[in-house]
Amino acid sequence: MILGEITTKAKVNYEKIVHDTCRGIGFVSPEVGLDADSCKVLVNIEQQCPEIAQVVHGHFTKKPEEIRAGDQGHMFGYATDETPELMPLTHVLATKLGAKLTEVRKNGTCPWLRPDGKIQVTVEYSNEMGVMIPLKVHSVVISTQHDETVSNEQIGKDLKEHVIKPVIPSKYIDDKTIFHLNPLGRFVICGPRGDAGLTGRKIIVDTWWLGAHGGGAFSGKDPSKVDRSGAYIARQAAKSVVTSGLARRFIVQDSYAIGMQEPLSVFVDTYRTGKIPDKDILVLIKLNFDFKPGMVSINLDLKRGGNFRYQKTAVYGHFGRDDPNFTWETVKLLNPK
Repeated sequence: MILGEITTKAKVNYEKIVHDTCRGIGFVSPEVGLDADSCKVLVNIEQQCPEIAQVVHGHFTKKPEEIRAGDQGHMFGYATDETPELMPLTHVLATKLGAKLTEVRKNGTCPWLRPDGKIQVTVEYSNEMGVMIPLKVHSVVISTQHDETVSNEQIGKDLKEHVIKPVIPSKYIDDKTIFHLNPLGRFVICGPRGDAGLTGRKIIVDTWWLGAHGGGAFSGKDPSKVDRSGAYIARQAAKSVVTSGLARRFIVQDSYAIGMQEPLSVFVDTYRTGKIPDKDILVLIKLNFDFKPGMVSINLDLKRGGNFRYQKTAVYGHFGRDDPNFTWETVKLLNPK
C-alpha cells in the first residue's frame, strides 16, 4: 500500500516502481516473503494539504530561496573523529555489515541467504574528556533470513567468515567478543510475509546514537521537509567543524517552525573537545552555512538526481558515505580569525 501526499505534474507509474524495487531487493517468490511480479499494489496518493502547500510555496514565496519550512521540529548533525567517516564506529560497522550481507547474498557467496536481515553492533568505549575512544567490539548481532535447507551451524560459520571477518578490523575483536548469529534459531518466514514493516521504523539506524535525533524520518520526504534537509545541513556543519580541527566531537541542533523561513535556533556543543569556545564556533557556523530551508536545498543541490539519488539513502544510512550525490558530506574548511 502506498499512502502519502505528493504535489506533482509528473505521470508516475507507482505500481511499476513498487514491483521494480521489490525485485531489486530480492523478493522474487512467495517463499522469500513476496513475489514482486504478482503482488498487488494499492495506491492512495493525495495532493499535499492545501494549507501547508500555501504556507511553504504560497503567494509570498517568489523565489526558490524563499521556500519556508514544511513542518516544525528539531534536527541534529553529528561528527566524531573516531573513524575516517567521522561517524561513530558502531554506525560504521553496522552499516558495512549490512552492505556485506547483501553483497554475499547477491553474488552467490552465501546462496542460502534471503533478503530480510538486520544488524546490531555494540562497542566498548572510553570517554576521555568528551572524546569517545572505541576500545573493542563487545557484541555483534546478525539476524538474517535463510532458506529451509541450511543448518544453524553453517549459518554461523558463513556469517563469521564471509560477513564479519572482512568488515570488522581484527584489532577490535578478541576472545570475549560475543556473536549472536540468528539467536532465535530458524528464520525462514520473513520479509513482508512475516512482518509488514513501515517506512520510518527504527530511524536511529539512519544516523547515530552517540549524538541525538529529532524523531523525524528522512526518507519519503522532499527537501521542503526540514526533517531531511535540516538534518543534512546540520551534518555538513558538524563534519566541517571536526575536519577543520576545531573539535574532535561535535553536534549541531537546528529547529524550525512550519511556514517560517529562518530557523528558530541553532545550537552547538563540542563536548569539551573544542579548540576554541563553543560560542565562537557557533559564529563561524552561522557565517558559513545558511539554514533557511530554501537555501539548504539550493546550496546542497537537493533536487538534483531525482529518486535515484534518494533511493541510495534508503539503505546503509544517510551519513558517512563517499558518494558525490551525498552533497551534505562535502566539508567546508572553517578558519577562525
